[in-house]
Amino acid sequence: MLRSKRIKWTLISILIIIPPGIYSKFYEGPASYWVNYSFGGVLYVIFWCLVVFLFLGNTKPWKIATSVLIITCFLEILQLWHPPFLVFLRHHFIGRTILGTTFTWIDFPYYFVGYALGWLWLKFLNST
Repeated sequence: MLRSKRIKWTLISILIIIPPGIYSKFYEGPASYWVNYSFGGVLYVIFWCLVVFLFLGNTKPWKIATSVLIITCFLEILQLWHPPFLVFLRHHFIGRTILGTTFTWIDFPYYFVGYALGWLWLKFLNST
């Protein structure tokens, strides 16, 4: 019973994080550049922590959050590389959203914030 409850709340959490994550890419109000290109990184890391937790719920939250952080940082560095297949993937919304398009050091602090919040979120879900 505990597992099904955790899965249910993880799915609800994913459904909660998706709308603001997508909206952060289209937001045009005050501080839109920051929301579009920086704050979205926080939501991105939290989202992937939740997705991994959905499938690997028996894994410790810190291991999931750390793995997601490492992969996210790798993907940021990968934005320095522009072979034709990555250029093609980044040409589409999903590719831009998952892989990103432009490397910037300023994204890393936001990934760490997402890591911390994702870890706390998973700890909470683990206790439900």
